Amino acid sequence: MHAIIEFGEKKYSVNLDQPLDISIPMHSGTNNPNAFGIQAPLFEPFKAGDFVGSVALGGSVNCQNLTINAHGNGTHTECVGHISKEKITINQSLNKFFALAQLITIETQKNCVLLEDVKKSFLGGCDAFVIRTFPNTDGKLTAQYSGNEPAFLEPQLCDWLAHNGIKHLLIDLPSVDPEEDGGTLSAHHAFWNYPQQPRLDATITEMIYVPSNIADGIYFLNIQIASLETDASPSKPVLYATSIL
Repeated sequence: MHAIIEFGEKKYSVNLDQPLDISIPMHSGTNNPNAFGIQAPLFEPFKAGDFVGSVALGGSVNCQNLTINAHGNGTHTECVGHISKEKITINQSLNKFFALAQLITIETQKNCVLLEDVKKSFLGGCDAFVIRTFPNTDGKLTAQYSGNEPAFLEPQLCDWLAHNGIKHLLIDLPSVDPEEDGGTLSAHHAFWNYPQQPRLDATITEMIYVPSNIADGIYFLNIQIASLETDASPSKPVLYATSIL
């Protein structure tokens, strides 16, 4: 199945038959990426009286309670409500689920993704930007980032992306900011322009994984979230190959 989509002044052919999922599946337990010392996800059968929500344990259906923290347990999409005094939720902020995205692969410098390096690859004309860091291995699927000083983005880069029309920023790191920065969260503030003029429709998606067989280039992006009235949701960003007509 192919779709013809107009974006700006151009038309694109989009291959909907071959979705490229760049999210990390979430499991119960420790077989997940983890950051900030947040507890691992826990999926366990619901129990009430004689009822147990597990067919394997003798129940009639499977029915699990899920204990998760979106920010530390895997791929998640967050909004300015992550840093704002006001309650702003991802369910309110993300109300358009498709974007034109550029994917780039970049090597960090002194554990940081720098503006000057991104500028060399930035094409413009998209409203989403996906950063894959090098080296890129499937170790990102279960990486334990807590206490290990993971890479982050230069605040000037986030400010520059915001001023160049990027509404949706996606990275394969646990945060755009350092694990320990005294609570300043400079890159988050720069991208969302908070508190000056908050970009309420802008999102940051962290802890994605883009397999190496997906080439750098332009894609259509679909960001899927749960309808949660909180600042972040576990998410499923999906890329679709595209070509200009």
